[in-house]
Amino acid sequence: MRHVLTFPLIALLLTGCGLFEKTQSPVPVTGPSDAQPAAEIGEAMASTALGARAVSAEALDTTSAEEKAAALAAPAAGAERALGKVVVALGPPAEQGLWLSTALVTAPVQGRIETAAGKSLTLELRPGTGGALLSLAAFQALGLSLTDLPEVAVYGP
Repeated sequence: MRHVLTFPLIALLLTGCGLFEKTQSPVPVTGPSDAQPAAEIGEAMASTALGARAVSAEALDTTSAEEKAAALAAPAAGAERALGKVVVALGPPAEQGLWLSTALVTAPVQGRIETAAGKSLTLELRPGTGGALLSLAAFQALGLSLTDLPEVAVYGP
């Protein structure tokens, strides 16, 4: 019976120890209590996504119109198979050519993509990780907006 009363008494005493800890006093608040509007507004900075050396997409794309036309006109290969569908984003504009970087392939191969509108483009399929990236030249050859995230069907060997 003595043990039954001893344990609750010890527990009660230990919880009370927290009352004797030294606490820090609150830091006094100085300054105005209401939010004050900015006294002055600075000049707007002129900037672009590409910085001061910004150039147009057409200037970055060095793929010729003939190369794009040939890739658009190329017939589907007889031995190709559907690899899957991917949503593509614009790849690095500095990487020239007609290519698609995707996790659907493990080595660089020639393949083809087809948009929902039925446009088909022959290009290089490059291995990638994560989201699929489509070259600037391929976006322009297919007439896609550079800010869109279109879904394309991917075909390869």
